[in-house]
Formats: sequence, structure tokens, C-alpha cells
Amino acid sequence: MPEYDPVDPSVALTIAGSDSGGGAGIQADLTAMTAHGVFGTAVVTATTAQNTRGVEDVHPLPADHVASQYAAVADDFDVGAVKTGMLATAEIVETVTELVADADAPLVVDPVMVAATGDRLLSPAAEDAYDDLIAEATLVTPNADEAAVLTDETVATSADAEAAGRQLVALGADAALVKGGHLDGESVDGDVVVDTLVRAGDADGGETAERGEPTVDRFETPRIDTDATHGSGCALSSAIAARLARGESVRDAVGAAVAEMTEAVRRGYDVGEGPGAVNPTALDEE
Repeated sequence: MPEYDPVDPSVALTIAGSDSGGGAGIQADLTAMTAHGVFGTAVVTATTAQNTRGVEDVHPLPADHVASQYAAVADDFDVGAVKTGMLATAEIVETVTELVADADAPLVVDPVMVAATGDRLLSPAAEDAYDDLIAEATLVTPNADEAAVLTDETVATSADAEAAGRQLVALGADAALVKGGHLDGESVDGDVVVDTLVRAGDADGGETAERGEPTVDRFETPRIDTDATHGSGCALSSAIAARLARGESVRDAVGAAVAEMTEAVRRGYDVGEGPGAVNPTALDEE
């Protein structure tokens, strides 16, 4: 009889919505975490009726049930990193902010606010509630549209992305990664995606107890000519959270996860009748 030979992985937690189409949300988060050798736990904030063609219905869960899920995970697991995705309502944003405030683990906030169509997904009250959650974040990872919502500024160029990142760090985040996939303005090469990381701390890139002049890094990766990018933000933020749970620094985790996204998009899933989804299992090629 084979002997029991368990593994002892790091643990990460995703707090996000469920995607019935499987390409984003909790489903993509857990797949990305598994691809990085991390055990993924989950708090579901909402269920959705969606597929590759779009979202048909969203059902937020009660905030007290979100809190109960979180308490169950925190009571049993040594969580090494937490990431948030779709939080759906102002009450859930506020509840999650209270829950993570005392967590002794890095926090990655993916502010899911704007659909691929450009439609706003949250009420103004829920958008405003994000300020307090960002203040708790180790890293916040908005795309250009979400950065514009959070800062009330236009984000169309790499310079705009840096300015938005600096503003998010000024709100209290330790670091901000403004993703460049939606940038199309002056100074942006159409064949290249430029992601901008702004960190509070010293010029050597370490996070410091004393917040100083932010450090700025830009990561350039080839742009893949496809609309099949569903789940890319979820997979990226989850990959970063998994790497943080494994003990990597913010800069190293972001740099590696950004580089991996090229393959995740290039080797995406061609499923359904709409644009396909990214492939989180392609994220960790080490």
C-alpha cells in the first residue's frame, strides 16, 4: 500500500465573485493559484450568470455570509496572501475592508469596476467605498479604466498611468500596478503592453516602514492580437497573490506574473461562442 505523502503548500485566499462561464472570478483565481503550487481558498461575494458572450445576471450574497466564509477560512488556514476581485456592493466592500484590516498577510486588491464594454459595474457608493480598501492594500491592480474611476483622472498614456499609480499610493496602498492593456494614447506602442508599477519605499525597491518618494518600474511585454482576454485581470492578480504567499517581494511577484501573462493570453482557451478566456495554467512556466 502506498504511504501517505502529503505536500505542505503555501495558502492564498481569493475574495471574489463566481463566473458560471469559468473564465474569470473565483474559477480563474483558484486555477492560477494551483498553477503556482499554492493551495487556494475562497470567499464568494456574488454569483453570476455569464458565459463567453457576456453577463446575464448578478446576485450579490449577503455581507454577513461573506464575513462567515472569511471567518471559517481564517480560523483554519495560515493564509499567506489575500486577493480581492468583484465585491459587487458598497456593503460588501466595507465588510471586506473591515475583515482584512487585521489580516497578517499581503493584500492584493483587483478593483473590478468596469466591464470590457466600458460599462460601470458598481454603484457610486461602492466605488467610493474602495478608498478605504485601497488604504489597506499591499498592491492595487487597476486597468486604465478602473484607475480613471479611482482617481477621477483620464488614464490614456504611460505617463497618465504613473500619475494614477502615484495617486493610489498616496491614498495608502503600498504599491499600485496600473495595467496597460487598455492604454491607447500617445507614448503607447500598439505592439507592446506597458504595465506601470509604483511603490512607496526606497529606490532599491524594498518596502520600508517609512514611506518615501515612490519607486516606478515599467514592464513591457508583447501584445497578443486577440479579444480573448476574459479573466486576465483575475489571473494576474491571483498569480501575484500566490507569489506573495510564497514569500516573493512585490516587485519580483509583479514582474514574474506580468511576464507570464503573455503566454496565458497566447495560449488562451478557445471555448464558447464569444471571445475565449486566458489560460491560467500557462502562468507558471518555471
